[in-house]
Amino acid sequence: MSTTDKASTEAPNPSEDAPDASETAAGAQLSTAPAEDTGGPVGIGVIGWIRWFWRQLTSMRVALILLFLLSLGSIPGSLVPQNQVDAMKVAQWKKDHSFWVPVAEKLQLFDVYSSVWFSAIYLLLFISLIGCIVPRSWQFVGQLTGRPPGAPKRLDRLPAYATWRTEKSPDEVLAHAKSVLGGRRFRTEAGAASVAAEKGYLREAGNLVFHIALIVMLVAFAWGQLFKSEGGKLVLRGKGFANTLTQYDDFKYGSFFSPDDLAPFSFTLDRFDATYEESGPQKGTARDFKAYVTFSDGADGAPQKREIQVNKPMEVDGSKVYLLGHGYAPIVSVTDPTGKVVFKDAVPMLPFDANLSSSGAVKVPDGYSDKDGKKEQLGFNAMFVPTFAGEGKGTMLSQFPDLKFPVLALSAYHGSLGVDAGLPQNVYQLNTSKMQEFKDADGQLFKKRLLPGEAMELPNGAGTVKFEGVERWATFSITRQPGSGLALSGAIAAIGGLAASLFIQRRRVWVRAVTGKDGVTVVEMAGLGRSESAKLPEELGQLAAALHQQAPTAPDQPVKDTVEGERG
Repeated sequence: MSTTDKASTEAPNPSEDAPDASETAAGAQLSTAPAEDTGGPVGIGVIGWIRWFWRQLTSMRVALILLFLLSLGSIPGSLVPQNQVDAMKVAQWKKDHSFWVPVAEKLQLFDVYSSVWFSAIYLLLFISLIGCIVPRSWQFVGQLTGRPPGAPKRLDRLPAYATWRTEKSPDEVLAHAKSVLGGRRFRTEAGAASVAAEKGYLREAGNLVFHIALIVMLVAFAWGQLFKSEGGKLVLRGKGFANTLTQYDDFKYGSFFSPDDLAPFSFTLDRFDATYEESGPQKGTARDFKAYVTFSDGADGAPQKREIQVNKPMEVDGSKVYLLGHGYAPIVSVTDPTGKVVFKDAVPMLPFDANLSSSGAVKVPDGYSDKDGKKEQLGFNAMFVPTFAGEGKGTMLSQFPDLKFPVLALSAYHGSLGVDAGLPQNVYQLNTSKMQEFKDADGQLFKKRLLPGEAMELPNGAGTVKFEGVERWATFSITRQPGSGLALSGAIAAIGGLAASLFIQRRRVWVRAVTGKDGVTVVEMAGLGRSESAKLPEELGQLAAALHQQAPTAPDQPVKDTVEGERG
């Protein structure tokens, strides 16, 4: 009988007999995935239907369907304004799409994430994942405490196979095999004339970690959505903010939010610094934004100096204060015909381009009377640019975001601002529906451009408006998102578990050593994995090579000696 001095791999022959019981057992429990139940209800009556429904709900197929439905259900929440995010946008949407309002309200499209149907999908997905993971976890624990199954009768039928003959005894070969496999971190089990080994348990551990991490992320998401709060505030330099509901410019919150959840703190904006690229192709590009604040924790907290930068928020008792943006607030004063100052304040302007060209409105709701003593309200549409190109050198647009050549353009109105009606107004826009224009000498709308320190006289001795100077403002976002740390941990665990389940292969290796008819030991090695992989034959070849060094191939017996032996 001839032998080879290297390992060889062979594929199974489909024409051979069907696998016996030992081969079936060898490939069993390579995964903890539950078998799909394609049959109907088991049993009779309600109990049978409940069992069938539970098996369907906890199947991986249904879990994937529910995950897809959850993603699909989130789309209306992105397309349709939500009550908890912006009630004014919801009102505007209803006004613009009045035909669809009854349908949208019945489908709860204005409150998607707290709707009955979205909550039902979310809850079913949660139950499905738990029902799928718990039995798989127990199966995995059983596999960890179990032992590798015995060697099949026909090792040559397995996907990876190697064989050779050696002069070593079967016991010596099996002892060496157990040592080699153990050195490669295989779990080994000695059998009758064979050694069974198994490796790759972390694949199923990674699979379970991935699914458990999904549950953790679902819990964190629900926790964050139910208890979250987020608000914005524009703060002028020298002004302050206290973390109470009345101080916010806009505020959104979760279903279980309580005002008591707001962390008690306050801060004052002392200074805001911004630097820009002065020249080159990136001229005007922002280089650094930094807000310097005086912070107090609680009502009696000692003042502390803090710095807030973009992507470097200030953290306070579970809340984070982010620096979002900045702009300019021209300081405007208004005097009545008698020379009395009836208004003087810094008026924030909203930027509408990268060079901080800004627009806004100056409103004088109280204290003004015309030259006849009649009480009126004044309003001015305003345009501000921090760096004006100059008269006759283009439109009223800024050439650079820093204060190089600030100019304020005003157009004047008088009458009723509409603020007495009690309806909310946009502070950056002027409602002129109940106002009249101040006219210039040509009968046109009275308007003028002002430099800092300059003033304009309103027509017919109606008073004076002066551009006193420029102040800075910064916008801050104060967010409280409980569960974000848990969600991050879940995401990291999910990535690690998914990587383990994709790149670690569960496999089994068997070594059999028996004495042949000619007295020479025949060694067989075979491997079986959960799925077809080119790495399995490669790994088996490496193991066979390592074992071959301990139990080398027996030399071929000369033909002459064999013939003489037969004659004798």
